[in-house]
Amino acid sequence: MDKNNIEEKIIEILNKIKPFLNNDGGDVEFVKFEDGIVYVKLLGACADCALADNTIKDMVEYTLTFEIPEVKEVINVV
Repeated sequence: MDKNNIEEKIIEILNKIKPFLNNDGGDVEFVKFEDGIVYVKLLGACADCALADNTIKDMVEYTLTFEIPEVKEVINVV
């Protein structure tokens, strides 16, 4: 899969995750995909949440690495 297709798939999956974050007053924004790493930014209530790292690793990273083999890690850009 080329980089543009991977980025489209990442955005598609993030859009499926967003409603769960929106329920708690948060959101996630795609920043970029580079060298197997997806860079995202948590917004709203998620930005200052003590569990932000858990949200990134347990929800966002788990889902993206499961669905897209090219994704190796997800990093929250602060």
